[in-house]
This record gives sequence, structure tokens and C-alpha cells, in this order.
Amino acid sequence: MFDLIVIGAGPGGYEAAAHAGNLGKSVAVVEKAELGGTCLNVGCIPAKTFLRSSRLFREYREAAVFGIIVGAPSFDMPALVARKDNVVGTLKRGVSALLRDTSVEVLHGTGRLVGRNAVEVDGERHEAANILIASGSRPAVPPIPGIDGERVLDSTSAFELTAVPERIAIIGGGYIGLEFASFFHEIGTEVTVYEALPRIATGCDGDIADELLKILRRGGIEIHLSCLVLGIEADTLHYQDVTGAQHSDSATYILNATGRTPVVTDLGLEEAGVDVSARGIRVDAQGRTNMPNIWACGDVTGRHMLAHVAVREGIVAVNSMFGRPDRMRYDAIPAVIYSHPEVAMVGKTEEELKAAAVDYRKAVVPMALAGRFLVEHVKATGLVKVLAGATYGEILGVHAIGDLSSEFIVAAGAMIEAEMTLAQASEVIFPHPTVAEALHAAILKAQ
Repeated sequence: MFDLIVIGAGPGGYEAAAHAGNLGKSVAVVEKAELGGTCLNVGCIPAKTFLRSSRLFREYREAAVFGIIVGAPSFDMPALVARKDNVVGTLKRGVSALLRDTSVEVLHGTGRLVGRNAVEVDGERHEAANILIASGSRPAVPPIPGIDGERVLDSTSAFELTAVPERIAIIGGGYIGLEFASFFHEIGTEVTVYEALPRIATGCDGDIADELLKILRRGGIEIHLSCLVLGIEADTLHYQDVTGAQHSDSATYILNATGRTPVVTDLGLEEAGVDVSARGIRVDAQGRTNMPNIWACGDVTGRHMLAHVAVREGIVAVNSMFGRPDRMRYDAIPAVIYSHPEVAMVGKTEEELKAAAVDYRKAVVPMALAGRFLVEHVKATGLVKVLAGATYGEILGVHAIGDLSSEFIVAAGAMIEAEMTLAQASEVIFPHPTVAEALHAAILKAQ
């Protein structure tokens, strides 16, 4: 009998299993596909590998501004896919080594609850004192006629393209859609985005989302807001615009980027009495479900579909199940859209503060206040926005748009987590020259 069985070897699952192994517990992790889950195999890592290549392709075209004369570049899609596979393979071997080094047994197959303390893996029963569900998520499939057509890609199949598409239509202007839009646009594909809501990047601070929209449109990406996709026929997408008028658009491929949905089916959750819906498994701040000894973390809970959140949730659950006091705190979770330009955020948005009737002060500064930003970019724009409490100046939210903002957002998260005030944060010494100095400038301005 194991101390813990984890169902799912994505970031939340394998990190939780390794953590429990480090605590001296007997642990097994069940995985029906590849170690590393969606993030490593068909999500975060492949996407960032693709985006790194498209950014380099753009920089190659801009090289003359930096004093480098080069010829006309071309894009080799098969070579990019091969590099992606190599990066994924290297990291996957690292996950395997981590589990081996922490004495975690890997059970390959499909796991299913067959009781409060038992998991069946391809017909074989395994018992454990605790079970952690970390089954992740899959691409959402909206009820659009023709969404399963041959010319329709999702966020998994898009990574296997062998040629640069001439034109792509992207359904969804959220994180996934915007990252793919940036990638395809920069390698020479004509890109159109269709978003059902009146704003792209749902969940972002409004000022940042509006700025991103302007930059992407100015760069040549066509974006339709408040747009309802009615159906797909072969390579043609039919949609209704904000006025109610209907249109059709053809593309080499149509990409379904409408988000992800928790994997909660075929796990035996209902039979085990676990409180679950299509939106995910309900858990408390320690990762407990309503059933004793059954826990959940990551995308399957439907809370925050981010790999780093899944990791922390998994560790909190392991600590809690083995008597080490811990809990999740969701007020300072950083998030990044790896579009071009990047968007990074942590804490409350201005819209959230207004809805909660919180008195606040804010400051917005251009990213170009940081000399490093000007050095690194050609004709780039960006900004940093700081939100703080009106009375005491406690930092409540930081939102930025501009490349390299992902590398300093963790500092803002630490400030919020530590409940630092603007006065305290202003005393932190930022290295020069760095793009992070724009954050320092915003903090000083907000005082």
C-alpha cells in the first residue's frame, strides 16, 4: 500500500509526487500518456520554443538597425518542430530523473478511482492512504458546427505543422490565441483573430488589454471583437459581427484557441462521491475534496490553469495530507501572455478594485523609461502599471506590457505576497540597466 498515488504526471502531479518522495513517503504516479503532461509536451514549452524562433526571425529582419547586415531570411518549419521535440525530450528526461531520484514509482496506464483508497490502472488495483487527482485539462471544443473539420487545428496539432501557412484564422483572443497569433504573424502568415467578447486577453487589466490590442492591430494582425463564429465548412469560417451582419472568411487553417477544460471524465470521481462538475473538482485551500483522503490540484480544479499554480497546489496538498501546515494563497499569482509584446501581471486589476469598492491609487509609466528596454528593442512600446491602497500604499497589483516583463513580474509578486507598501518597495535597489527599472519608476510615481 502506497502513502500516496497521484493520477497525472503533469507539473502539479510530478512535482507533488517528488515532494512526497522527498518526505520519505512511498509514492506512485499514474500517467496514461507522456511524463510532463500538457505543459511540457503540447503546451507551455512547445509554445515558448515556437515563439523564441519567431522572435529571432523578427530580429533577423530588424538586424540592420543594430548595425548587422544580413540577407533575406526564410523559415524552416520542420527544423523548428525538430528543435521543439529536442527541447521537450530533454526536459522529459529530467522529469523521469526527478521521479527516479525521489523513489517515485511510475505506473503507465489509465488510472481510475475504485474506492476512497484505491486506484485501478488498466485493470490492476493499487491501494494508497491518499490519492491526488492531477489529471489536468484538454483543449475546449465549443459547439460550433464543423469544429472537427480537417482544416481545424487545436493547440496540440498546431505544433506539428510542416509548412508555414499562408493564412490562419484563430478562434479565441485569450492567452492561447494571442500567443499563436504572434507566432504565426511573425513568421509571415496572415492572421485574423475572432473573439466573442468585447476585449481580448480576458482577465488582464483593461489598460493593458487595450494597449495590447492597439499594438497587435498596428503590427498587422486583424482582430474582430464581439464576434460570434457560426460554423466552419472546409477552409471557410462563417461569423457574425457586432452589428449582427454575417460574413465568411477563408484560411489555410482554422485554429480553435477557445481555452481548455478540466479532465474530469472516466476517472471514477462520481462513483467515489467526489464533488465535481464540468468546471472542475471542488477543493479547499489545502487541496482537499469533499471525500476524506482524496485531493486534487492543477487544471482539474478549474481555478487557475497555470503550470506554476498546479505545482504549488500539489505541494500544498502533499504538505497538508502529511501533517505539515500549509495553504494556497491566490492574491499574488503571476501570469504571463507570451505574445509579442509580452504581457505580465500579478495581483488585482483596476476593474477588480472598482468592483470591490476598494480605494486605490495608481501610476502608469512607459517601459522606455528603462534604458535597457530601448537597447533591446526597435520601435517598441510598453508600459508598467502599479495599483496600491489609497490609505497605506500597500501594493495591490502590477501589470506590464513589453518584452522581458515576464522576468521581473515575480519581484512584484513577492512585494504583494509580503504586503509591502510603496514606501518600502521604493527602497529596494534595482540593478541598472534592466527593464525592471520601469517597475521601480512606477512604484516611485505611485507614492
